[in-house]
Amino acid sequence: MSTGLVIAIVIIAAVVFGAIVVLTTARSTDVRGTGALSRETRSRDRKASIGGATSTGREVEASAKGTELVKVAPAEVAPFVAPDPEALGVTRRMFFNRSAVTLMGASLGAFGAAVLGFLWKGAEGGFGSKINAGKIDDVIQQIRSNKGFLYLAEARAWVTEYPKGALGKGKAVYGNQAPVFTGMQSGIVALYQKCPHLGCRVPECKSSQWFECPCHGSQYNRVGEKKGGPAPRGMDRFAVSISNGQLTIDTGSVFAGPAIGVNTTGQEAEGPHCIGSTGGGH
Repeated sequence: MSTGLVIAIVIIAAVVFGAIVVLTTARSTDVRGTGALSRETRSRDRKASIGGATSTGREVEASAKGTELVKVAPAEVAPFVAPDPEALGVTRRMFFNRSAVTLMGASLGAFGAAVLGFLWKGAEGGFGSKINAGKIDDVIQQIRSNKGFLYLAEARAWVTEYPKGALGKGKAVYGNQAPVFTGMQSGIVALYQKCPHLGCRVPECKSSQWFECPCHGSQYNRVGEKKGGPAPRGMDRFAVSISNGQLTIDTGSVFAGPAIGVNTTGQEAEGPHCIGSTGGGH
């Protein structure tokens, strides 16, 4: 950048700055002058007569200081007269109060009904009651046609086939759970779908023929006995009864699953695992 150009820029900047200062000063003068009185005006005002008298403004101000104030009698307060309820009708406050109480009562009533409906065992079926699963022979046929697993949504249960050849070992483990062992003697076991670890729904694995929990990797054989993972025991099971060939699952009666290490059927994985590997999980 040339010296001449720098000088020109400095000069232009100085001119602009000076113009801004001049405009600012002029504006301040205008603002300060608005409404201000000159010295002559103020002197003339002090000497001016008021009402034709020869008193100055200061004398008038001094005389005003000694003037007594006139006391005004206090105003009388009109007595309160309650409004006529019929003419007044429903006030806004009454409307909002009644609306709030009504809505709160309706909400509490609905919540209470929902809680009772959730806890009450349905007289006509549903989880927590006795579920009629149909004829035992038809149930076993459905298990086989579904490749070893039958899920009953109403009972939240898996129904699988229990091998007749394992009844000897099964009696030693489940003999004290008569409603469970009764079903085994008829060739089935009804397992609660919930994993004993943290309550996840346990699906079947068609390739391994085991139950394998997708949450933390717990694994169970086809009759719900634990094979791997962090679960503390085997899958819990429901009481069952058979009357006139009809299978009934009592979902209100749940028995704890067998201890770790129980394997009455001797079933090992029959193919690839769907979740991790044996002993997996965290």
